[in-house]
Amino acid sequence: MFGNPSLITRIAIGKAVGFFFGLIGFISLPYFWPDVSLLLRVGILFWYTTLGAIIGVFGVITYHPVLRLPMPWWIRSPLIGGWMNFVLTFFAYDAMQILLISMFGYGGVISSPFWFVAEGAIIGLIMGYLTTHFGGEGKAIIQDRSI
Repeated sequence: MFGNPSLITRIAIGKAVGFFFGLIGFISLPYFWPDVSLLLRVGILFWYTTLGAIIGVFGVITYHPVLRLPMPWWIRSPLIGGWMNFVLTFFAYDAMQILLISMFGYGGVISSPFWFVAEGAIIGLIMGYLTTHFGGEGKAIIQDRSI
């Protein structure tokens, strides 16, 4: 399974790592915010699973066609993770703000919900490393091996 580069392997590993981080959020969220809804907890679980799949799929792109720059995994994955958590922060700003205030207090150093962008970049970096290490990247993951 890990011997040949494969897009399916990349996506599966990305989803597994994303599910792991989502499960950490699902389990630990009530300890930080006791009144959290089950909907938000399940949403976090599915969000990181989907983020892992997206990072897995984007392993095909190793070159930016407009900027004409190489896109190695250590640039591509944190960029995608940070961007996706930036979008998540826009959709759930109030919930994220309540969570961080309950964790760090009002006016704390990390009380802004936009710290989730940095967290997404770090998780994206971990996902990118694992998917690239075990699943490969670039054109090699989409070549036809049936011939």
